[in-house]
Amino acid sequence: MATNPTESFILDKPPETKSPSKLSAWFRRPTQHDKGLVDLLTTIDHKKIGMMYGFFALTFLMIGGLEALFIRVQLMYPENNFIDARTYNQMFTMHGTTMVFLAIMPLSAAFFNFIMPLQIGARDVAFPRMNTFSLWAFVFGAIFINLSWLFPSVDGAGVGSAPAIGWFGYAPLTSKSYDAGLGTDFWIMGLQILGLASLLASFNFITTILNMRAPGLKMMRLPVFTWMTLITSFLIIMAFPAITVALVQLMFDRQFGTHFFEVEAGGKPILWQHLFWIFGHPEVYILILPVMGIVSEILPVFSRKPLFGYGLIVFSGAIIGFLGFSVWSHHMFTTGMGVIATSAFSIMTMLIAIPTGVKIFNWIGTIWGGRVKFSTPMLFSIGFISLFMLGGFTGIMHSSVPVDAQQQDSYFVIAHFHYVLIGGNIFGILGGIYYWMPKFSGRQMNETLGKVIWLGVFVGFNLAFFPMHYLGMTGMPRRTHTYKSEMGWDHWNFWSSVGALTLGAFLFIFFLQTLYTFFKGKRCKEDPWDSRTLEWATANPPKSYNFARTPIIKVRDQIWENKHGAKENSMDFEPAESHGVHMPDNSWWPFYCSVGIFIAALGMIFNRSEITVFGSTFDHGFEIPILGGVILLFSIIKWALEGPGGYHLHPEEDQTKISN
Repeated sequence: MATNPTESFILDKPPETKSPSKLSAWFRRPTQHDKGLVDLLTTIDHKKIGMMYGFFALTFLMIGGLEALFIRVQLMYPENNFIDARTYNQMFTMHGTTMVFLAIMPLSAAFFNFIMPLQIGARDVAFPRMNTFSLWAFVFGAIFINLSWLFPSVDGAGVGSAPAIGWFGYAPLTSKSYDAGLGTDFWIMGLQILGLASLLASFNFITTILNMRAPGLKMMRLPVFTWMTLITSFLIIMAFPAITVALVQLMFDRQFGTHFFEVEAGGKPILWQHLFWIFGHPEVYILILPVMGIVSEILPVFSRKPLFGYGLIVFSGAIIGFLGFSVWSHHMFTTGMGVIATSAFSIMTMLIAIPTGVKIFNWIGTIWGGRVKFSTPMLFSIGFISLFMLGGFTGIMHSSVPVDAQQQDSYFVIAHFHYVLIGGNIFGILGGIYYWMPKFSGRQMNETLGKVIWLGVFVGFNLAFFPMHYLGMTGMPRRTHTYKSEMGWDHWNFWSSVGALTLGAFLFIFFLQTLYTFFKGKRCKEDPWDSRTLEWATANPPKSYNFARTPIIKVRDQIWENKHGAKENSMDFEPAESHGVHMPDNSWWPFYCSVGIFIAALGMIFNRSEITVFGSTFDHGFEIPILGGVILLFSIIKWALEGPGGYHLHPEEDQTKISN
């Protein structure tokens, strides 16, 4: 049994100061003694940032699910009038946007922030204040997109001015001639803010993994989840510039009268499709690779054996990321690209199935012959594998150009990508939450209720989306607001809607269970699963400094080696430093930078126009974006001049034992 430095510290005594007023707390430099709202808004602790990412993402998951239920209730019966056509278009636009950009991606970011630094033995990420900035940029971007619901529609149709263009925003549907409302403008600027948040976070994660690993933690000793964090971060950096260029061009078309996508002026709408899908198909793997990492951490623990084919799983993940940039035009087989282009992209689409299959065989190999324990995280991981495989089989079908031409824009395609992104991603994410909840909160989610939720989600999901294969094969187009009973779609639509309502109900129960467990759940021992990776060597939840002394890694599954392996492979620690552990202070300026960007983006939408808010009309030019820019610039300067500050923590005693 190895030893681990104590988690008990004495905090440097702060100097005697006069208690500040509540108002001045919003302007003075925050310290480690600030609690409550000030601490949440200014924290640079990667664990608190990860928890806030998770809370906001789960909230938007519920909102996106509610939007989906509006769609399914409308389609439950033929010629239904639950919502009108414009509102229906707004719902599927905001549902797709919310699920991809506001729920699934930030849920992955929540795990990246909380788990990855612990897995590599770091005390925080490389750029803690940039990490805070990326969080608040995401929050303000998410709010920005949803603000469009609050503004009146120009034609009086639908609910507010929310966009009605699809999450893919195909031109020319996004031009002023087709959509003169504010919804598309909110969508454009909101996605730009979200893209900034993702890029900053990705640079931060890459720097952290490459430069802040514990001694002895070689790249081929990294946990698979950390590997997938690294690969996903590179994908974001390479994929997001394409959609950034497309969004800037669209913004110029709508705000300044350019004609990048206007056919009458020589523009090319198909240019948008190429730019969007150059981003959009790597985005599929940006969403799914983190979940593959989560599942690769769960399966060995509950199979009681090391991960089978570690090297193959790591390299297949990298190959998936690389090939993801070479298949974007399989979304465009029906646009008339020509025989050579469609043949090339068809072949590459078939090839990308190979590294995915390698992962699946390695996961099965991990389970095979193991002492499998069917705890809730394991059930969700098995659910992920089975549903992702079904989605992958229909994806292989779409690599064939003639088959894709028949199924293009039908409900068959909706069934396919929901099996991949919801059946795959959500099952993996939920498994990760059940698995790491003891690390997040020191409390364990109820296993019996967890298994009931797994069963309800599994049944509800398949009942909701499997009938869509039949709907697509019988000719039901996507984005259909209503239909005649004579079409023969009413039976499958009814049961699909019943499944969606079941799925939504059990996901809401999961959301409530998560909140209850985090605040009131039963406390558990420090390593309830007998896990294998380095995050389980810390307290539950970890202290602000993560590790009192930096661990020295000797083997891949170091924690298992400590508990069950040879003594010579037990984990050591670097000597304690005489000055203790230095922790930097919190900062207001990343939050204020996000406020400046929010105001500037809002002003860009309303430049040279009248704004009506609660019955009052304001006429302005570029005053609001200039104000936002000034706030942003001032905050950046103050951020740069602030300095790290900080405080020290000192050990009370040398070391304590790691619990079995």
